[in-house]
Amino acid sequence: MNQATDPATFAAGLRRVDAGALDIGYVDAGPPRGPVVVLLHGWPYDIHSFAEVVPLLTAAGRRVLVPFLRGHGATRFRSADTVRNGQPAALAHDTVAFLDALGVDAATLAGFDWGARTADVVAALLPERCAGLVSVSGYLIASQASGRAPLAPAAELSWWYQFYFATDRGRDGYARHRRDFARLIWRTASPRWAFDEATFARSAAALDNPDHVDVVIHNYRWRLGLAPGEPRYDEWEARLAGSPGIGVPAITLEGDANGAPHLDPSAYATRFTGRYEHRTVGGGVGHNLPQEAPRQFADAVLQVGD
Repeated sequence: MNQATDPATFAAGLRRVDAGALDIGYVDAGPPRGPVVVLLHGWPYDIHSFAEVVPLLTAAGRRVLVPFLRGHGATRFRSADTVRNGQPAALAHDTVAFLDALGVDAATLAGFDWGARTADVVAALLPERCAGLVSVSGYLIASQASGRAPLAPAAELSWWYQFYFATDRGRDGYARHRRDFARLIWRTASPRWAFDEATFARSAAALDNPDHVDVVIHNYRWRLGLAPGEPRYDEWEARLAGSPGIGVPAITLEGDANGAPHLDPSAYATRFTGRYEHRTVGGGVGHNLPQEAPRQFADAVLQVGD
């Protein structure tokens, strides 16, 4: 097997680039002049979610870029003075800076969890940088105001870890038990995915990043309005608070066994104002859809980019 097809060696040829506030570690696979696809992972996952997706895309002539998000894996902040901000607008800004650093004008953006949220923000605010969008669990743009609004009790229960992270006890607990925490999230978010320990360990290593806990805790506290964002993103946040439509070609995906909080597709269909399709992926597929159903994820990426 080569680097692109063997999950155990997927990150062996990792590259690095200075992009904005970050020194980003990333995989770069496929023909250098092919149409560009950027794959964005979620939490608590990493780039290995796409190890089996990448060869399907490169075989179709795509250049595929898979960066570690801030606070994950090989990606590092370039300055000790930079705020360890997990605000979604900051992650979207990272993606644009990553494209700029590599000289990429526009790319198909595809992701899940934090990665889908990030791709949605770029597609909504900077459509000229997004040739197409694949978003697991649909339209994930939200504001602090919406995050402060109480939900029904059953919905609040599904977000239990948000409230845990709002406390000092939760921050300390996550710092001490982040791998056990991640394993619990994997099992509850994908209750029918029979991942093995080697698969988990490959991704869990990304949680050892020195900035991981700070970024994760800030992300969830910001969502509840318990931590401030950076003023540099205020203009973006004002636009995102209006739930802007996404006009680029888009496909949303949902696993039929997703145990993580998610909306019914009918709740967000009207937010996609361009060519749009929703697909539910059957067979017990959970939250980590690209790793659980790589062929279906890759097919969507190829079709949205045509």
